[in-house]
Amino acid sequence: MATEIVVPALGESVTEATVAKWLKKVGDAVAVDDPLVELETDKVTLEVNAKEAGVLKEIKVETGANVEVGAVLGSIGVGSGAVSAPAKAAAPAKKSEPVAAKVASKPASNDAFLSPAVRKLVDDNKVDTSGMSGTGKDGRLTKGDVLEALNAPKSAPAAKAPTVPSGPRNNADREERVRMTRLRQRIAERLKDAQNTAAILTTFNEVDMSHIMALRAQYKDGFEKKHGVRLGFMSFFVKAAVQALKDFPAVNAEIDGTDLVYKNYYDIGVAVSTPAGLVVPVVRDADKKSFADIEKEIGDLGKRARDGKLGLDELTGGTFTVTNGGVFGSLMATPIINPPQAGILGMHKVQERAVVVNGQVVVRPMMYIALSYDHRIIDGRESVSFLVRVKDAIEDPQRLLLDV
Repeated sequence: MATEIVVPALGESVTEATVAKWLKKVGDAVAVDDPLVELETDKVTLEVNAKEAGVLKEIKVETGANVEVGAVLGSIGVGSGAVSAPAKAAAPAKKSEPVAAKVASKPASNDAFLSPAVRKLVDDNKVDTSGMSGTGKDGRLTKGDVLEALNAPKSAPAAKAPTVPSGPRNNADREERVRMTRLRQRIAERLKDAQNTAAILTTFNEVDMSHIMALRAQYKDGFEKKHGVRLGFMSFFVKAAVQALKDFPAVNAEIDGTDLVYKNYYDIGVAVSTPAGLVVPVVRDADKKSFADIEKEIGDLGKRARDGKLGLDELTGGTFTVTNGGVFGSLMATPIINPPQAGILGMHKVQERAVVVNGQVVVRPMMYIALSYDHRIIDGRESVSFLVRVKDAIEDPQRLLLDV
């Protein structure tokens, strides 16, 4: 008896995914919990694992296709030997023509490439899909595309960014065209939404890193030996941010309709660059964690983010974000807030500069820091004071230990 491979629940508000890659071929032996296929959503990439041992009997959905929660991707059969593959699902018809290329060559509005939910929506509302451009994988129509078309004024087509090639290009032979992943599309949407919705301003300050660097140099070996993790800058800045958030609760708030929601908990998002794009896993209850706990958690979240192993619950619900562009050499930047959060703290490169201290010109390791904030919630006085509070805590790290 065959066991179906089904698209699992994808998380809150996520109903559709794209089959990114099959990790097994038809006929391959499969053990319990073996990863079978990777699904890409607009938030994370996740693996679907085998619930039974046997062999991969059938692949029903090819790479690049859109699937919804509960859809059957294939099946696992009993046995240990190779199973003959169905003619359609076993392999591409021609090795010279990749599956993705075949799919892309079809018009996005072709009913053969609509998911069941989209097809039902089209049929129920008698939508003419000819000429419609899709925002899904390989230009396929999504439920959002159809709903947008239904809600658009009849006198004019819905305005949207082009999602199909613009036509012949003069230097096409010297260009490479790669379709944006769901994650990259989602990042683009959220960043643009943030700019369109929030009143974003950025304020800057600079921090003398001398005391932090001296503290790390003195205790880094003992810290790593005891806790099994390196003492980095991030834990100091997370702690400093939490302390400042307690003093200026508006920076930890969000707008919900006509209400301001002040949060008395501190779930700090830490921006991580991955091959697939920027993700922001969350350190929960950072105010209750030690320096070692924060360093361990950031290290673990960062590694799993780069490996595509994060769960959706680890990427949602943050109250404030810290991002460190300094690891790539950025000297100064204006980070964009992560809605519905009201603020994001940007760290940058540590660089030795001449500064005046007590009337004397001295060389100190300095870092520019930035706070981008939603001016609808946070006033200028609060934003500047928040950043000064962070600066004071970093320049005098004993404040973090004494909570003063």
